[in-house]
Amino acid sequence: MSNTAVETASRGPVATLGGLIRSTRPRQWSKNGLLLVALFFTVNRWWDVDDVSGMSGLVARSLLGLAIFCIVSGANYLINDALDVDKDRAHPRKRFRPVAAGIVPLPVAFAAGSLLGGLGLGLSFLIGYPFVLAVVAYLVLTQTYTLIWKKIVLLDVMAVSAGFVIRAVAGSLAIEGALVGAPRAPLEVSISPWLYICTALGALFIALAKRRAEIIEAGEGSPIQRAILAQYSPQFLDLLIAIVTPAALVAYSLYTFGGNLAEGANVPDNNSMMVTIPFVAYGIFRYLYLVYLKNRGETPEEVLLTDRPMLITIVLWLAAAAGVLLANS
Repeated sequence: MSNTAVETASRGPVATLGGLIRSTRPRQWSKNGLLLVALFFTVNRWWDVDDVSGMSGLVARSLLGLAIFCIVSGANYLINDALDVDKDRAHPRKRFRPVAAGIVPLPVAFAAGSLLGGLGLGLSFLIGYPFVLAVVAYLVLTQTYTLIWKKIVLLDVMAVSAGFVIRAVAGSLAIEGALVGAPRAPLEVSISPWLYICTALGALFIALAKRRAEIIEAGEGSPIQRAILAQYSPQFLDLLIAIVTPAALVAYSLYTFGGNLAEGANVPDNNSMMVTIPFVAYGIFRYLYLVYLKNRGETPEEVLLTDRPMLITIVLWLAAAAGVLLANS
């Protein structure tokens, strides 16, 4: 974007506020839905809670944890946009982001990001210290990603994957916590380590596909838009995707009939969770189809929110998994 266009961009209070909201990227908050995985996979144990207040506390902690991660992720996006403003202005789409377009001044972006990060961290104390540590770990990871990890080949995508694992762990910690002033629901939660492995591999798969799509779309100008892309090639990423994709599917399959081997894991002993494998397999194949034949891998959040077959598959997977858990309760 030209300097003239930046200078003439609207900087009124209303435009700045709207730009700040857009800079927190609400559409990408869907990634934080992983915090509800722990709540979902205890659906067959909700009746173990003594009373309605205990059940409402269980849901309240999960929803508060989700809200907190939306706040801190929004803070991260603001600070990241401020740090990457020059690279974003060289990108065909990112140059329209409020910070890159000059709608949100850099000092305002930094200040708002810092305030939101502090707010999210403060709210996390309402759930408990283990959850606070998860929020701190996420903030440290995301900020070091912006400053360090995104500049190191392979570690950049592994750091992205780690962020999703932290979200899944935080969801479990949110349930095990207790809102200040509220009765603690007597429900101990232990999510199978296999689920964390599946989360890590699934996130790694999406991150690698995103890198490939960025290279394909930007062509020779990709290093200008994202410096680390100079260290990748479509062929190399194809090889990595070919390794991670079957690993993710196998890991989920092992989880469905071997997750119950982990201490306290809430997976039926009769292997009935295996009925959900076809939905996961189709979801992976559908995503590969969209990446390789439709060139939609650069914006995974849009794929998950707008592709009808993918949405239907997710709903069917949730229904099948819930049905299995309830049938075996």
